[in-house]
Amino acid sequence: MMKSVQIAIIGASGAIGIRHIGFLQTNPETEPCALADTAPQAVDLARKHGIPLYADYRDMLDKARPDGVIIATPNKLHVPMALDCIARKIPVLVEKPIADEIAPALDLVAAAESSGVPVLIGHHRRHSPIVRRAAELIGAGELGQLVSVVGMHLRRKSDAYFRAQWRREEGGGPLLINGAHEIDTLRVLCGEIDELQAVTSNAARGFAVEDSAAITLRFKNGALGTLSISDAVQASWAWELSSGEDVRYAQELTDAFLICGTKGSLALPTLHMQWNEHGGGEQDPLLRKRIPIAPADPWYEEVCHFARVIRGEEKPLVTADDATRTLAALLAVKRSAQTRQWVNIDALIAEHQRPAAALSSARA
Repeated sequence: MMKSVQIAIIGASGAIGIRHIGFLQTNPETEPCALADTAPQAVDLARKHGIPLYADYRDMLDKARPDGVIIATPNKLHVPMALDCIARKIPVLVEKPIADEIAPALDLVAAAESSGVPVLIGHHRRHSPIVRRAAELIGAGELGQLVSVVGMHLRRKSDAYFRAQWRREEGGGPLLINGAHEIDTLRVLCGEIDELQAVTSNAARGFAVEDSAAITLRFKNGALGTLSISDAVQASWAWELSSGEDVRYAQELTDAFLICGTKGSLALPTLHMQWNEHGGGEQDPLLRKRIPIAPADPWYEEVCHFARVIRGEEKPLVTADDATRTLAALLAVKRSAQTRQWVNIDALIAEHQRPAAALSSARA
């Protein structure tokens, strides 16, 4: 019988950290071996699950000596904690987004590449069987040339959700919390984003942070797209509400993405496809079908993948370099909303590239 992979969690008492404990315990190939957290509730959490708790994550890394580490802390702590893991040759899964700024994300990219230590970024939707099947169909040319894309994250978060002060301030709005998923999904399905323009509003709630955003995207393959995001509307056009992959929500039979090409179109997450087998015009009837898949929990699949990465059986599905492009697109939305200008993703990343000497100093 294969020995279970021993995985520690930094930031275990948050919602994502708690979920990871459950996934590690459910998977017969993994075991949570240590927790690092300074929150008062972490004591009861560790006692409940019988897992050693450390106040200092570096102390945990040195004493528990885990096979791998999951980092589920606030965004600004992701990179320094991951660098400490890399320094100890410990593979790491960093929750999304990779960082809160591009420069530290690029530091992590450089450290991962130079050290050879596996770094997986937790864009869990990459492990969704819905997304993976859709990407296969699009990649095989079933839709023809991609032309037009519509993405939506439209729902209403409860008033109780905003009792936490940080959710009413900059960084607590739907762009950083939810937009990272939507932009990453669009990148997987439609290819790299070349440039974008965006506007935001806080008119619905009046908080300091946005509650809504409208984004226009130009992809490198020539396709055009729109992405509408709001957590203040009575609607269910959002992946969490429609995919059935998040057990916290009753599933709504709606869609969050429409991917349209010259041969056919695909709606997600329902995976309803429509096409014209002869490539005819609007007077020819469209054929329709629903693409079947085997359902799976993407968060659980991510943990299984991380165990295989630790054992050297697979390469990280989402590398630090890959995740940095999602972060850059997300920050481009913020910049465009401030300047009312188009923002090029490659140019934005290039602004934050550091000279080799500076990178060596940052890793020291």
